[in-house]
Amino acid sequence: MFWIFFTLLAAFMQAWRNAFQKQLSTTVDVYGVTLARFICAVPLAITYLAILYSAQPPAQSVHFSYQYLIDIVIAGLSQIIATALMVALFKQKNYAIGVGLAKSEAILAALIGVTFLQDYLSVWGWVGVFIGAIAVFLLSKGGKNIQLSYTTLLIGVGSGLCFAITSLLVRQASLQLDMLPFLHRAAWVLCSIISFQCILMLLVLAIFKPQTLQAMWQRKRLTSTVSLCSFLASLGWFSAMSMQSVAIVKTLGQIEIFFSILISLFWFSEKLNKADHIGLILVVISAVMVIWA
Repeated sequence: MFWIFFTLLAAFMQAWRNAFQKQLSTTVDVYGVTLARFICAVPLAITYLAILYSAQPPAQSVHFSYQYLIDIVIAGLSQIIATALMVALFKQKNYAIGVGLAKSEAILAALIGVTFLQDYLSVWGWVGVFIGAIAVFLLSKGGKNIQLSYTTLLIGVGSGLCFAITSLLVRQASLQLDMLPFLHRAAWVLCSIISFQCILMLLVLAIFKPQTLQAMWQRKRLTSTVSLCSFLASLGWFSAMSMQSVAIVKTLGQIEIFFSILISLFWFSEKLNKADHIGLILVVISAVMVIWA
């Protein structure tokens, strides 16, 4: 049951990472906030991988297939897009609702897994997915402007879809390293993805938006905090998904919403209306039903 510990760690740290990203987004554009997720996480990931190899040298050496590299690139790009959409979502809704909409990831991961990866979902599991869809709809209706609500819904579901694709490909990449222990597999995937993301975004921003890098440097302490939380969250997610299916991990991971509510209420002093409360509760019910099914 180690996957449960790693999932809870990931959910807790991701809630804080999103909160710090929201703060950073007030002075840094969406591209810089997205890069902040990776820029300081690379040396942490390399250090973590070195510690694992020092403590428990694997019996076999690692081998990277072409499919592994393809999965890493697509997963890395999908996560960049998903993060950018989530930051845009924070600018339209409050913190807790933004997280709630992005958590459509769990529902979409279950649907994609059943449709394309031969995962099985029982009748009760589909009921849970349906309840989750209702929850996402309720969360999208927080504003009075109808056009804004539909825009928010599209951005939120788009973010969730890209996160779902990332999670599924992370698991696929991890399974290709089956010659290694699960912690080593997760560490290699983590190191591969964030290194690719960091190098790509640094090159793009250095060429096209150097002012964004300057803005990040002016908020270097907050940027480093985002990276640290992101590293710990990704470590938890990647480790859990190397042991358990994405749908199960991500549905349990919706406990992040409770952490997000507490942060939203006590850190940002934001308020939720009745529909928002119902939507958040339904998201959790959906998660429990999918796991139980």
